[in-house]
Amino acid sequence: MSAQRHNSFQRIRDNGAFDVVVIGGGINGLGVYRELALQGLRVLLVERNDFCSGCSAAPSRMIHGGLRYLENGEFDLVRESLAERDALLRNAPHMVRPLPTTIPITSLFSGLFNAATSFFGGSGKPSNRGALPIKAGLTLYDLVTRKRRILPKHKFRSAKSTWRQWPNLTRKLLFSATYYDAWISHPERLGVELITDTETLAPDSVAVNYAELNAMDGAFLVNDVETGDQFSVTARAVVNASGAWLDEVIAQLSSSETKPPPLVSGTKGSHLILDNPALLQALDGHMMYFENTDGRVCIVFPYLGKVLAGSTDIRVTAASRTRCEPEEMDYILTSLRLIFPQVPVSEDEVMFSYSGIRPLPSSDHDFTGRISRGHFTQKIDGTVPQFCMVGGKWTTFRAFAQQTTDEVLAELSKPRKQDTIDLPIGGGADFPAGDGAMARALMVEFSLAADRAEHLVQVYGTRSRELMRYSVASGDDQTLTQDCHYTAAEIRFLVQREHVVHLSDIVLRRTDLAITGRLSLPLIDAIADLMAQDLDWSQDQLVAERTSLLNELEKFHGVLLSEQEPNAKSRRMECV
Repeated sequence: MSAQRHNSFQRIRDNGAFDVVVIGGGINGLGVYRELALQGLRVLLVERNDFCSGCSAAPSRMIHGGLRYLENGEFDLVRESLAERDALLRNAPHMVRPLPTTIPITSLFSGLFNAATSFFGGSGKPSNRGALPIKAGLTLYDLVTRKRRILPKHKFRSAKSTWRQWPNLTRKLLFSATYYDAWISHPERLGVELITDTETLAPDSVAVNYAELNAMDGAFLVNDVETGDQFSVTARAVVNASGAWLDEVIAQLSSSETKPPPLVSGTKGSHLILDNPALLQALDGHMMYFENTDGRVCIVFPYLGKVLAGSTDIRVTAASRTRCEPEEMDYILTSLRLIFPQVPVSEDEVMFSYSGIRPLPSSDHDFTGRISRGHFTQKIDGTVPQFCMVGGKWTTFRAFAQQTTDEVLAELSKPRKQDTIDLPIGGGADFPAGDGAMARALMVEFSLAADRAEHLVQVYGTRSRELMRYSVASGDDQTLTQDCHYTAAEIRFLVQREHVVHLSDIVLRRTDLAITGRLSLPLIDAIADLMAQDLDWSQDQLVAERTSLLNELEKFHGVLLSEQEPNAKSRRMECV
C-alpha cells in the first residue's frame, strides 16, 4: 500500500465525522467532491473501483456544446454546455484544446422539422439533416457565444471547395460546414487532478478508491476493499454520483422495501482507436461529424497520433462493465466508409476499443439519440438526505457539481464561499500563453529534449515542473523502453502521488500507453517491477497484477499481447 493511501484511511480513522459523503468517483462525483470541499465542508468521496474507471473512462473525448441538442429543443443545455466548454478551454488548456469540426452535408431541406417533432413528443429517429437546419443550428451556436467568443465562427463551403481540402470525402455531399468545439486528451487524468487540487485547497476532505460504503443505523461503514479494514463514518448528507449504478446504490442505502421507479436509463457507447495513416491524413486535423444510415450521429477525429471513431448508442437493461462487440465494430467501420469511401479501413487497424454505459435519465424514447443529455438531482429524504445526480456529461460536470452543491448547501444552511467557473484545474494553473512556450521553458530549465518536454506539457501542463524536480532528485529519469516517453521516475511519481493501487491504474488511466497502442510485454514488466518496489508487492502479487491487466486488455479492449511480438503495432487486436 502506498503511503498516500495509508494516510487517507488514517485520516478517516482519526476523524470519521464528515459533512457530506459522495458515492462514486467518476467525473460527476469528483466534480461535486471538489465543489463541496471548496465551500468549507468536510467531504469524503468513496469509489469502489479506480477513479474515472467506469463511464468516465469511456467518453467520446469531446468537450462540446451539443449541436444536436438544439434538435431536441434543449437550448438551455446548449447554452450551459458552450459556457462550460469555454471554461475548460481556459482552465485546463494542457488537456482541453480547440477541435475544428466539419459536417458533410448531402441534402438541402431535409430535417427542417426534426426539432418540431421532438417538441411535440416524437420519439422516432430524426430525418437526415440538410443544409438549412444545420445553418440555422450553427448560427444559434455562434449567437450563444457572441459575448465571450474564444473560438472562430462557423463557415459553409460548396462541394468543390470542400473537396479541395478533403479530396477523399464522399462525392454525395452538396456542402460542408465547419465550426469549432474542443477535445480532451486525457480525461481520466483530469479527474485525478480534481482530487490533487482538492487535497491542496481543502486538506480536511478525503477521497479513497477501491472502497465501498454501507449504511448502518444512521451512520456508514467504509470498507477498504484491498485490506478488508472497516471505518465508521457519519455524514449530514449523501451525494449519490454513481452514474449508471445510481438505482442500485439507492436500493442499497434505502431501508424501505418499496422499490422506487428507476431514475437512470443507460445506453452503451463503444469507440475504436485505429492506426490508419491514410485516414489520419484524410481528416486534415478536423473531426468529421456525420450521420450513419440509421440517423445516429457518428464522429471521427485525430487523437494522439491515431484516429478515434465512434460511437454506438445501444439500450442496456442493467449496469455492468461493457466491451465493444463485433457488430459494434462493424457498425463504426462501415460508417467510416460512408464518408471516406476511397480510404480503406479494416479490423486489423483497430489497436484499442473501449465501451461504457451512458447514465442517461430514464426515458421511453424509441430512438436513443432523443434521450436528453441534460442533468438534474433527485432528493431522497431520510435520516441522512440523499442527493442523486441523474444524467450529465463530461462537458458539463462542473455546472452539474455546482447545481448539486448549491442544493446541499441549502440543506445544511451553509453559504457558498467560492465560484469555480474560472478556477484552473491541475496543470492548467498559470499555463503560459503561446504555442510551445511551456515546452521551451522546460527544455531550458531541465535540459530536456524537445520531444520529452512536449510529452510532459501535453500530459501534465505546469505540473511538469513538480514532476521534473522529483525526477532530477531521484536520478532515474530514463525512458522505460525504446520509443517510450515515460520514464522510471515518472511512473514512480504517479504511483506515489496519484492514488495508484493496481497495475491497470497506471497502464489504462494515469498514462496513455494502452489507448495509443504503445504497449508491449517488456514495457508492462518494467512498469510492474517499479510498482512492486514502491508498493511492496510480493512476487505472487506482481504475477497476479500482470495477469489481471493482460486479461482486462484482451477482454474489454481487444488488445492481445504476444510473447513473440513485443511491437504493439504488429499485433492483431479486435473487439471481442
